[in-house]
Amino acid sequence: MPKKLVIKVTAGAESAERCSQAFTVAAVAVASGVEVSLWLTGESSWFALPGRAAEFELPHAAPLPDLLDSILAGGRVTLCTQCATRRDLTEKDLLEGVRIAGAQVFVQEAMADDTQALVY
Repeated sequence: MPKKLVIKVTAGAESAERCSQAFTVAAVAVASGVEVSLWLTGESSWFALPGRAAEFELPHAAPLPDLLDSILAGGRVTLCTQCATRRDLTEKDLLEGVRIAGAQVFVQEAMADDTQALVY
């Protein structure tokens, strides 16, 4: 059974390198055939909205929209329930393929057999 990777990214543009690292690791894992679940929390929550990833800039980094597209194509992207609520976001506001779920689902995914969890 292939190993699973659960990544929680808490950083957004205010911590661009940390944010980019999370998306890069997730995209590389998807491309490598790993089952990936990327969780958007805190300031990274905004990247669940159409067009927001295109506003992100970090020199010498892969474009965030490209990374996000590859993760959505081959993995799962989840927006934290509390983070969505604090930002008045609902599923109709989000990119196609992004779901909203809470801590219980995160814990279930992170604690599953053959799973590695990372937090950025």
